[in-house]
Amino acid sequence: MHCIHEILERLRDVLSSEKNSGRIYDKDIANALGMTTVNLATIKKRSSIPYSHILDFCAIKKISINWLLYDQDPSSLVDSTDKYWIKYFPTINISAGGGAYNEENDFKKLDLPDYFIDIIGGVQNIKNIEAINVTGDSMEPTLNDGNIIFIDKSKNNISKNGIYAYIHENGLFVKRIEKNSNGNLNIISDNSEYPTIVANSSDITVVGKVISSIGRVF
Repeated sequence: MHCIHEILERLRDVLSSEKNSGRIYDKDIANALGMTTVNLATIKKRSSIPYSHILDFCAIKKISINWLLYDQDPSSLVDSTDKYWIKYFPTINISAGGGAYNEENDFKKLDLPDYFIDIIGGVQNIKNIEAINVTGDSMEPTLNDGNIIFIDKSKNNISKNGIYAYIHENGLFVKRIEKNSNGNLNIISDNSEYPTIVANSSDITVVGKVISSIGRVF
């Protein structure tokens, strides 16, 4: 039976091997797991195991979940973790509206090849990336119907012009957004058949910035 304290010690060993000083504190473990020190303290007190955080950690570090949970020798495992993955929401469609964005929705693990990691910001940024589908033609030819887009949720303010996923009262959209001289937002469809919309920043909720996509080219 695996114990949270034993798991944390293994996490400490992994992080210590990466740090010159070798001294690892609880705040280092919490940061590596993507949680606060308060959350980590609560987990230790309750002797509970944050499985989703541990899975993400193992995927990023490319280590065996069996070793971390059960202290099983990774060399004896056939299915040790060797891929990076992100959350992919196949039931969420963006651009033509409809539906809502909720990170509690069912998601699939989308395995990514090593060479694609740098494109989306490196291993350290994987936890911020989620993938959803594009529907409609409003962003053609940049984004086409059926494309999968990769959204960096850490970039959820319009500090720079770019393509963003955002929520409006009418649904979930992806558009090119630029700040105009009045401080308002120009919401632009790359398809010239759609008009540019001017909106106040308070009218929308930015989910994140689109940093890459895969799909058909027309």
